[in-house]
Parts: sequence; structure tokens; C-alpha cells
Amino acid sequence: MTLAPFVRIVAQGKRRARPLTQGEARESMALILADDAALRDATQQESGCTLERVDLDWPCYTAGRTRGVPLFALAAKLMALAGYKVALHGWNSHQGTAADLRGGLQAAGLFGGGLSYSPLETLNPIAFRLLKLRETLGLRSCINTVLRRWNPLAARASVQGVFHPSYRGLQWCAATLLGDCNLTVIKGGGGDFERHPAKDTAIFGLQNGMEIHTQASALLTDTRRLHEADRPIALASLWSRAQEDPFASATVIGTAALAFWTVTAEKSVRHCTALASELWDTRKIQERSPL
Repeated sequence: MTLAPFVRIVAQGKRRARPLTQGEARESMALILADDAALRDATQQESGCTLERVDLDWPCYTAGRTRGVPLFALAAKLMALAGYKVALHGWNSHQGTAADLRGGLQAAGLFGGGLSYSPLETLNPIAFRLLKLRETLGLRSCINTVLRRWNPLAARASVQGVFHPSYRGLQWCAATLLGDCNLTVIKGGGGDFERHPAKDTAIFGLQNGMEIHTQASALLTDTRRLHEADRPIALASLWSRAQEDPFASATVIGTAALAFWTVTAEKSVRHCTALASELWDTRKIQERSPL
């Protein structure tokens, strides 16, 4: 069987075209992934690694040209310091030096202790090739959205950042269809799950399977943009305290607060903000102490 029948369904013109059903979407993805059942079900044999279930899924597939230093990586590390297993996954090596997530994680010594990062080309080379079709097509395809909803390690909760606000509702609807129960989606910096600390943040998603639509209040009154070219931040320096930047610190704390809130649905955002702030203030001590 080929993809032709599915292409005809969605490309017959304005009056005759229709979206694929769940069954059709699953079947077409199975063909794309060379006979695997679907992207979430596909077992990666080529990597030779065993995928361990984690607490929080954190997709990182930003492609924004204005993407600055990935401060959300430090928020993920705070989650790990609190004893959670956090799985970052994505493809970011095409970004500029400042935005290079892999390089930043390595330079800051953030790997381990509950925090992992899996590059897409290792997790699923076929999906990676699909993502890179952008270089051929000149624009993104639906695989960019699919990968954000992937959750390859079957984490019990997920966070997602989107660039276009209309995608917030789309992602939680997809999560509901997939049987997921805990998801937080925000309009994040560069399309990543990264909160602007000086703006109120609209939150969409699911908590214990129930739809949520709420808001987190701004932490600062500063009017600066999330990433300022004339105020460079070094991930390793900020983590080690060699560099101090209140705005960047508030970005980390605010982002971590929403991540904590996602995995501890019974807590308030205010409670989670206090926890994130405490962990940030004592991060180097916590890093040296066993949990």
C-alpha cells in the first residue's frame, strides 16, 4: 500500500477534502515509519538503548531564528534536583551557538542526576529525516507538531511550548485523543516551553485528564524581551553563579514553576514558584547533596 489514498483524502480541494480520521492517520504514519505501528509505538532498534520511563517529557524542537540561550534547560535541571526524572528530546544543533541546547547542557555540566537529553536522530532516524524535509520543502511540515506530542519515553506528564497561540488548543486535544492525562502548553520563547517572567502566561492543557485553561501572573514588571542580543547569557555561567541576571533567573524560576505544577497537580502555581525559587537559590548546594 502507498500513501496515495491518504494524500487524496486531504488534497482533493476545498469542498471534497477532509481531515484524516484517527485510524487513517495512524495507518499513514505506519507507512511513513516503515511498517512500525505509529510514531509513539515505534521501538528504536538502531540505537541499542533501553528507554526508561520518566516523570516529565520535555520536547525541544524550536526552529526560531531569534531563539536565545535555552534557559529552560536550567528549569529542567531544577526539576531533576527535586528528584524528578526529566527527559529532554529534540533537534537543536542547527541553532546558533548561543541557542545550542546540547552544547549548553554539556558546557554547564547539567547531564545526569535525573536529567537526560535524547537527540532525535538517535531516538528515531526516520522521524529525523522527515523533520529535515524542511530543507527541501522550504517550510515546516506537520512532523514538527507531531514530535512535540510524541512523548517517546511514555512520561506521565508533558510540557510544551508553541509559537502560534492557536496550537495550544490543538495540542491538548491531541493529548486527549492519545489518552494522556497531564499536559501544560504555553506560548513559549522561540516555541520552546520557556516562560516570559514579565508577562501573564495563558496555560492550556490537561490535569488528571480534565481540560484546563488558566493563567499564571507575571513575576516581574520589567518590559524587556525574553532574549536581548545586547545582554548575552551563558548557560554555564548563570548556573555556576559566575554571571548574575535577575531577568534570566526569573525566567528559569517561572518556567520551572509551571513544570513542577504539571507533575504535582494538587499544588498551586504559587507553591510551585516558591519551590522553584528555593531550588534556584540553593542549586549548587543541592547539586552536591544526595536527594
